[in-house]
Amino acid sequence: MSKHGSGASASFTQRQLRDAFGEFATGVTVVTAVRPDGEPVGITANSFSSVSLEPPLLLWCLSNHSSTIAAFAPGAAFAVHVLSHEQRDLAVHFARRSHEKFEVDHHWRANPHPPHLEGALCRFDCRVHALHAAGDHLVVFGEVLALARTHGKPLAFYGGHFGTYSADRGLPKIDVWDGANDGWF
Repeated sequence: MSKHGSGASASFTQRQLRDAFGEFATGVTVVTAVRPDGEPVGITANSFSSVSLEPPLLLWCLSNHSSTIAAFAPGAAFAVHVLSHEQRDLAVHFARRSHEKFEVDHHWRANPHPPHLEGALCRFDCRVHALHAAGDHLVVFGEVLALARTHGKPLAFYGGHFGTYSADRGLPKIDVWDGANDGWF
């Protein structure tokens, strides 16, 4: 048996690592911001997580090679849009490496900075709280300043495929934040 446990491999390719990361089902977000030159930017990200209730913080990860990094300076405004199942095309659109992401009408409003995408299940309006270099990515911590929510089915991502999520109605709803406060885990 390996010192890493049964079935564990000490050597792996980047492809194997990407595929293993893909075993974690996630939701899908689009993060929007504005560069210092005024150009809006948008990125599809599934590396999104809640961090803290007090202060209200979230995080997401941005490639060090992204052309959008200048939009995420300390204190800069950005929005995280949690996409609905009906917004798969929007997720694919903002995942492309293109500078014309906002030239095609994809139901976004130009007035607010950063741009707001219509139809998202949830939107977090944030300001960059902290940035941390981590390997080939930059971890962006955002302070949540406002939020907006609606009802619908979330867009899910698993194993390189988009899909849907449905709750197991046979189990009770769990409030992880309350559980964390009373030693649940």
